[in-house]
Amino acid sequence: MNFRAIFSILGFLIGCSGCAMLLGIPFSIYYNDNDIVPLLISSGISIITGFVIWLLLKQPDQRLGSKEGFLIATSGWIAISVFGTLPYLISGSIPVFTDAFFETISGFTTTGASILNDVEKLPHGILFWRSMTHWIGGMGIIVLSLAILPLLGIAGMQLYKAEAAGPTKDKLSPRIAETARLLWTVYVSLTFAEIVLLLFGGMPLFDAICHSFGTIATGGFSTKNLSVAYFRSSYIEYVIGIFMFLSAINFSLHYAALKGDLLNYFRNSEFKFFIMLVGSAIMIVTLINLLTQPVLGVIDSFRFSFFNVISISSCTGFANADFALWVPAAQFLLFVLMFPGGCAGSTSGAIKNVRVLLLLKNIFSEVKKIFHPQAIISVKFNGKIVAPDILSMIASFFVIYLSTFALSSFIIIMTGVDIISAMSGVASCMGGVGPGLNSVGPMANYSSIPIIGKWVLSSDMLLGRLELFTIMVIFTKSFWKV
Repeated sequence: MNFRAIFSILGFLIGCSGCAMLLGIPFSIYYNDNDIVPLLISSGISIITGFVIWLLLKQPDQRLGSKEGFLIATSGWIAISVFGTLPYLISGSIPVFTDAFFETISGFTTTGASILNDVEKLPHGILFWRSMTHWIGGMGIIVLSLAILPLLGIAGMQLYKAEAAGPTKDKLSPRIAETARLLWTVYVSLTFAEIVLLLFGGMPLFDAICHSFGTIATGGFSTKNLSVAYFRSSYIEYVIGIFMFLSAINFSLHYAALKGDLLNYFRNSEFKFFIMLVGSAIMIVTLINLLTQPVLGVIDSFRFSFFNVISISSCTGFANADFALWVPAAQFLLFVLMFPGGCAGSTSGAIKNVRVLLLLKNIFSEVKKIFHPQAIISVKFNGKIVAPDILSMIASFFVIYLSTFALSSFIIIMTGVDIISAMSGVASCMGGVGPGLNSVGPMANYSSIPIIGKWVLSSDMLLGRLELFTIMVIFTKSFWKV
């Protein structure tokens, strides 16, 4: 195990996150806030600590194996989350480390779960850093570094394998550094486009930037206590809703579309399954709201259902209504949507629709074999046969995911949290959604969760973001054998 290379790269990541903290200072100056010094101190500590470690330990030719990749992918998120708490702690915005760590890892993992009772009290520089953690985490701090580390003579493929643990990753380019640059081109283009459209809708520049960061990263941190509902604008809600949907789609499909191949979307089985799932859910929830809240009318029933279904399905977590007050049938459907999440290769979290689709196809193939035992029935994805070992891994992933959900829910219930808040909170944090139901609903927060529960949920965020296996492999004996 090349620990020198591991700590060198961790130092580099910490240093880069420290540089990102400085980006909030122009907003602090413009709004005449008192968080300039805390941001400077936090950035200074992170930059000096990180880059000193990197400079002292870097090697001319840092060779990384898959084991180093898994360790960096896991410890990298933890390291930048620990240093990311500094702006909150030093400014006094979040004085308790547990709460500050919860907020920070929620940002970097693009979960969007918050412990803040009054977001609007935070100074603008701190608010910007809070949203910046989303934007950095959206494509992954590790993938972000892949565009830079090769220039420093550091191999990157092992990091990408550990970070991108989904079952199907369409390669845009045979070179990992070029792939990262292409993904970030799409990422930045979508962010810029949303900012411009939100400005056209009358949203202030600061809010437009922060909400675009949260949308494209499918994060969900808002600058307002009422989330998107604060703006009371159908235009803004539909713009954010559309971009949430786009951000939940495999980014390689967006890249193909930018190159002129729009039909590539509809050749992708996962995209077709995802749009069918979301479209069906929107229609059902609209009908439920129309029948149970007739005062809303057809237009508003569709608007609220459209926005919140896409928000949950994309694992973003913005809200334009308090769906925790909807009838149980609508709440249950939203709860179920927390599990499949978005598409592989997107910024969304949860199980991913490709796994759900392949699991369903495998179940149907097994049923067919009962009636036709001599038949050779293969599971196909995008017209290609899926290998049995991939199907086996997907089945294992489902079992582990649901087992982790059950265990975490039980622990939090044992701390005194009600069962609906506990289960929806765990499902939300594992899937990177953000809001849950009851006491952790979209117009509430996680401040009332006991300390033990917050650490469990923080662990769930990391497990969900790295898709379980990346972290679990570190705790096996074979991983540490020479």
